[in-house]
Amino acid sequence: MVQKIEPKQALSEKELEIESNFKIAKTVFASSVKRSLLRGAVPAVLKRPKMSYSTVFRGAENTLEFRIFYKNADGQIISPFHDIPAYADTENKIYNMVVEVPRWTNAKMEIATAEKMNPIKQDVKKGNLRYVANVYPQRGYPWNYGCIPQTWENPKHVDKNTNEGGDNDPVDVCEIGSRVPARGEVIQVKALGILAMIDEGETDWKVICIDVKDELADKINNLEDVENLKPGYLADTRKWFRTYKVPDGKPENNFAFDGEYKDKAFADQIIAETYQQWQTLVRGEAESKLAIENVSVEGSKAKLSAADAQAVVDAAPAVAAAAAVTDMKASRWFYLEAKN
Repeated sequence: MVQKIEPKQALSEKELEIESNFKIAKTVFASSVKRSLLRGAVPAVLKRPKMSYSTVFRGAENTLEFRIFYKNADGQIISPFHDIPAYADTENKIYNMVVEVPRWTNAKMEIATAEKMNPIKQDVKKGNLRYVANVYPQRGYPWNYGCIPQTWENPKHVDKNTNEGGDNDPVDVCEIGSRVPARGEVIQVKALGILAMIDEGETDWKVICIDVKDELADKINNLEDVENLKPGYLADTRKWFRTYKVPDGKPENNFAFDGEYKDKAFADQIIAETYQQWQTLVRGEAESKLAIENVSVEGSKAKLSAADAQAVVDAAPAVAAAAAVTDMKASRWFYLEAKN
């Protein structure tokens, strides 16, 4: 049977105008995206996160029992270390960031890498909750601090750049945007550069990044842009990392590369390398005592069912009102140049 093709009807003047405008719009959009990518910016269409996450609090804030667990868009308990992808946009090198410490706070919150489902908790030292000292004139952390999930600095891997092993944690990131996200929020960032801190004989990379939705994201694409638009921020960041442990009676931290920042391409490469190191961890191929339980990673040695993941949260203490902060270190300023 031969299909009869009806002759195409001529478009009206109005339809021709709409079609013409549509073609022009597509051309302008494509050109805009191309120009943005060529200069390293992220077009708005690429900034939308592909997944959403929510948090589940357990215990009372400011106590040893406090935990922040994660759910995915389907309401399933997940690990922020293993189940949230490192890459929000692989092609354009946009990363997911788990915000552990919002700017201007100093409770040392971090993903609990040794606990099942890896909730965020406050670090503990000698049985006490840990706070980072407020080194004058800073109040807490001078950026939003967190990590890139699905990365791992393997302590058994001696980095060729630093000649030191990794610090056994996900890669740390300092997000320099204007907004202060909530603790536990997952945002999308682009790397701008990286600082190689040596912390007590361990490589501890610090990625400088910015939220792709930030008001200056299109203008800040590398370290030179940071210095031009936020002068002094990078120098103060290096000083903060060098001195933040001095109030605890420890020596200043050192840096590889004589304390010089490395560029965006170098940062992206380090993230890619630590992503590969994480893959060996979650597959059970690396020597480690970290918790690798997850619900989504194919080939993992510790993939859990949704029910088993939920049971971890159900076993945690019920959420309760926040406790008062009594440690004066949380509010006291420390003066590096003070004379005894």
